[in-house]
Amino acid sequence: MKKIRLGIIGCGGIANSGHAKGLIQLNDIMTFTAACDHNLERAEHMAGLVQAEKAVTDYRDMLDDVDAVLIALPHDLHYEVGLACLKAGKHVLMEKPLANTEEECAELIRTAEAMDRVLMTAYPVPFWPVIEKMKELIDSKAYGDIFQLSIWTEQLTYAEEGHWTHSAKRLGGGQLFSHGCHYINLMLRFLGKPIKGVHMGTNLGTPWMEKEGTSNVTIEFENGVMGYHFGTWGARGSRLGYSIHAHCTEGMLDMHLGEGKLYAYSHMKREQGDLETGSSSAVVMEIEEPGKMTQHETRHFLECIASGKRPIVDGPRSIQGLRVIWRLYEAEQNNAIADLRGLGLDEEWDNPALRTNFQLV
Repeated sequence: MKKIRLGIIGCGGIANSGHAKGLIQLNDIMTFTAACDHNLERAEHMAGLVQAEKAVTDYRDMLDDVDAVLIALPHDLHYEVGLACLKAGKHVLMEKPLANTEEECAELIRTAEAMDRVLMTAYPVPFWPVIEKMKELIDSKAYGDIFQLSIWTEQLTYAEEGHWTHSAKRLGGGQLFSHGCHYINLMLRFLGKPIKGVHMGTNLGTPWMEKEGTSNVTIEFENGVMGYHFGTWGARGSRLGYSIHAHCTEGMLDMHLGEGKLYAYSHMKREQGDLETGSSSAVVMEIEEPGKMTQHETRHFLECIASGKRPIVDGPRSIQGLRVIWRLYEAEQNNAIADLRGLGLDEEWDNPALRTNFQLV
């Protein structure tokens, strides 16, 4: 099979810390041909890391050298650059979120369909082997029926004054939109069709954020399962770090990224008023190399290009997850519960009735 020529547009933090290590593991399926950044030194540095042939400051100067691009730019630039690349006939792996508005997302999706190009959002978590194992155990009811999925992401995230991530307009919202989108998408993938939900956020503790730096989301699903996500960019300490708990009727699964393990807890002691909550535990799986593990998502993207398969986080599934967030934001502004019906990942996305009225203020 002819190797796919891949280029990267945007060589900042996420490209260096999140993607470079994974990209060099994919030489069997791709050739990294070009790196682009408005700062030539950064483009050259990235090109050196992944042994790219070319470093440029204008993405248009690399389009003849690539079949596909990974776009790792500030969120407000996703639409313009992504649209240009799709129209040039390039497949696009877009760092999350797909774009900052519903209209922009929809035009990217329609353009990808018209050009017959793969458009995928770079959500790495669904492709981690440990998450695939966790979903397999949940779907097979190895520990009974799931009734609660809880996701925690505790981190300290801020940049120098004036950085684009501090701007709600450039970020597209706050912590929930920028980072929580990973885990809203994951909840939809694990639990199915959402029915209703609430979001409460604050920038208390994260004064550098214009919008929320800490989020709490609760969603009820059609099957009765509850989903919860707590995310903060203001943690000054953490025990849970990045953790996912799946409470089932016969036990509990715990993916703890910091410890690099997937645990199964069972045989819970009945509480008798003395707060004894012991249970037995076993390590189901160990994570070989904890971190972003982006090589798995990028391989999926490249394999979809080669095979013509639909990515599991393609444009339609991406916009559905973002619509959940926009409806949660809108309901929060109105002190209401969000109606999330119709926003399952495999429900019809191009339906005028699903359009949201949320406006970032």
